[in-house]
Amino acid sequence: MARGIKILYMNQNKKLKKLALDFYIDSWKSKYSYNFTWLGRPIIQYPQDIVAMQEVVWKVKPDLIIETGIAHGGGLIFYASMLELIGKGEVLGIDIDIRKHNRKEIEKHKMFKRIKMIEGSSIDEKVIKEVEKIAKKHKKILVCLDSLHTHDHVLNELNLYSKFVSKGSYLVVFDTVIEYMHKGNNPATAVKTFLKNNKKFVVDRAIADKLLITSAPGGFLKKYVS
Repeated sequence: MARGIKILYMNQNKKLKKLALDFYIDSWKSKYSYNFTWLGRPIIQYPQDIVAMQEVVWKVKPDLIIETGIAHGGGLIFYASMLELIGKGEVLGIDIDIRKHNRKEIEKHKMFKRIKMIEGSSIDEKVIKEVEKIAKKHKKILVCLDSLHTHDHVLNELNLYSKFVSKGSYLVVFDTVIEYMHKGNNPATAVKTFLKNNKKFVVDRAIADKLLITSAPGGFLKKYVS
């Protein structure tokens, strides 16, 4: 009887996951994630991922959150507001092109007091050196990768930024879901390659499993070894 219930649950769960993925793909085509803001700034994330990152930030309570890919700055404002609630920490945003109007809106926001920005490629040697200087001042660091979504770029980011992540914290890779729409050359393939050569991280599958609708299936990487 118990085995029958377990099989039924697994079948229902598979069906639910398929429905969630179908919804994601269809809604992605209509740019669904562009509908949302955080404290006035466009965040370009699915609500489920915003909730998930709230849980991660609250659990880890980092001193520093590094985000590659700034766009309109909603992510920076979101992370800064979480750190404001925690009562410590700063956010470092990196983007190859910080548009003037976006920079202006970010800099005049109440949460800007906890934000620093670097303009340049996230994998550029000079940028990495700047990040290293800032990271040295902090003990607990969380990293979110959400810039250029090609295999090579994300793999470079993973190799470069994984060293900043503190034990027990996360390296979150967004848009791994692209693999379900366009096979190969995407963040998911980069994560797969990275994990083959780096045994300090494991995929926290519990996060994506409960979210169902997420841009980062297999992208929540937890660091277990210093």
